[in-house]
Amino acid sequence: MINDTKLPVFIAGPCVIESAELLDTVALRLVEINQHLGVDIIFKASFDKANRTSIHSFRGPGLERGLQMLSDVKSRYGLRILTDIHEAWQAAPVAEVADVLQIPAFLCRQTDLLVAAARTGRTVNIKKAQFLSGRDMRYPLEKAREAGATEVWLTERGNMMGYGNLVVDFRNISDMLELVPTVIMDCTHSVQRPDTQGGKTGGDRRFVPAMALAAKAFGATGYFFEVHPNPDQGLSDAANMLPLDELEPLIKKLL
Repeated sequence: MINDTKLPVFIAGPCVIESAELLDTVALRLVEINQHLGVDIIFKASFDKANRTSIHSFRGPGLERGLQMLSDVKSRYGLRILTDIHEAWQAAPVAEVADVLQIPAFLCRQTDLLVAAARTGRTVNIKKAQFLSGRDMRYPLEKAREAGATEVWLTERGNMMGYGNLVVDFRNISDMLELVPTVIMDCTHSVQRPDTQGGKTGGDRRFVPAMALAAKAFGATGYFFEVHPNPDQGLSDAANMLPLDELEPLIKKLL
């Protein structure tokens, strides 16, 4: 089991793998925070952002190179790894490196993807789709469990409010806690404003701390933050990522 302590689950890292240097910078800071606060932050980065708005957007280094870079982080810094998969065939090779396989929100009803992730024996984190309620997540959960998953997390990331906005109904956290003990609040994707920057997803990172603290009030047992030393220079989700130097003070509040 990954989540076998009374501490919240913390997940943090850059949205996408941009370079080995970025991964080293973020990983080193996470190690420092772990030591300072007695937590065990899971390192997150995507090897491929397959659902970018525009075909011209940066996607990442791809599966082979990306997994090697994540493996380097794991061996060098001793951090556990979370990354997302978009196709069923990716589950097995990704599970050789990642401790947690994440199912993207848009894909949380894809049966073959859920089954493949579950069969690896790794923890599966299923992000709630922007078009589903918390109670609806019983069905993706059921697919994963019946395929053999022993530990499944569910993640809240907001619901569509019209064409270019998200709203978070924090009651979803309570509803999902009736299904699983580990419910993560995705504090950075929930502040997105989809497709509001001419082919890129916009957002407002100033609301990230409030999202986290509100989720705590509703009983969240984990928190997901995409972080970057220079968010405005980030190659994916730049508007939503939390500055890396703001992560430790926020985790202190959540503890």
